[in-house]
Amino acid sequence: MKAILLDEHGGPEKLKLAEFPTPEPGPGQVLVRSRAAALNRVDILVREGWPGLKLEYPHIPGADGAGTVVALGAGVTAPEIGTPVVINGNLSDSTCEFCLAGLDNQCRNWNLLGETIRGTYAEYVAVPARNALPIPADFDPHAAAAAALVFLTAWHSLIVRGNLRAGEKLLVVGASGGVNTACIQVAKLAGAQVYVVGSGRAKLDLAESLGADSLIDRSQEEDWSRAVFQLTDRQGVDVVVDNVGTTYAHSLRALRKGGRLLTVGNTGAPKFEFDNRYMFGKHLSIIGSTMGTHADFRTVMGLVFAGALKPVMDMTFPLAEAAAAQQRLAQGEQMGKITLDIP
Repeated sequence: MKAILLDEHGGPEKLKLAEFPTPEPGPGQVLVRSRAAALNRVDILVREGWPGLKLEYPHIPGADGAGTVVALGAGVTAPEIGTPVVINGNLSDSTCEFCLAGLDNQCRNWNLLGETIRGTYAEYVAVPARNALPIPADFDPHAAAAAALVFLTAWHSLIVRGNLRAGEKLLVVGASGGVNTACIQVAKLAGAQVYVVGSGRAKLDLAESLGADSLIDRSQEEDWSRAVFQLTDRQGVDVVVDNVGTTYAHSLRALRKGGRLLTVGNTGAPKFEFDNRYMFGKHLSIIGSTMGTHADFRTVMGLVFAGALKPVMDMTFPLAEAAAAQQRLAQGEQMGKITLDIP
């Protein structure tokens, strides 16, 4: 099969299209002939590497994908061969105490497809059968791949962990990324009032088209936490979605007393400082999560298939141009999700 291979950490030039043995589905697995893969920031982090990350080279990036089941491993009866599916990149062992409690995204042996396990930038990928969710026959595989990780992540963070309620005020820090555009839609579906901080008119226009109620241009409002207070009659918001990290100082100031800060990542930096007095003085909570459970995936993708939630699509690149696709993502030029076409 053709696949994008990574032999060592480095820049996008380290990604090469080459031949690689087609995987065989093991017991409990299905083999998916991929039609589309979607990019996530974790793809860049894996390519660049971090201390302690151990990969089996050559590595294949990619957590998101969609295609058709073409072979079944031992013990698998569904989904059947020929079924179009979207892949849930959240890999768990189904045997630890967390999995048995339905918290499989906290599995003791948890892996993310494309992070520590070879992923979806390839013509074929073998995954556990439970990670291949059937999609409607007429549903665009690029849209399915684009929705999977970001809507799962947004749903688990906002609804399951964050307990977002109708009528609450939510601030999203960032206007155009995959998770943030998903968060805006999930929050509006939940009945929340959504404020968005973004850089530039085009990204804020996108947020507004998704239902954002109030927009703050951080290129014009450097102290955007102050702008949030002014927009909320100096009350602050109930919840902040901050996946940047280095913006925590603003986010904590923007929260009302008893508010929650939700985070699923740190695109700014993994280490940063904030004033702890805001935490105890305002009775604040920081709530983290990664991905979501299989039950969350079925729920949120059902809403996607029904059209209640819609992935924002940016650009599609041929599989061979994965390096250029990652470069666009790294430069922050995208307006929604970038996908790879696997003909």
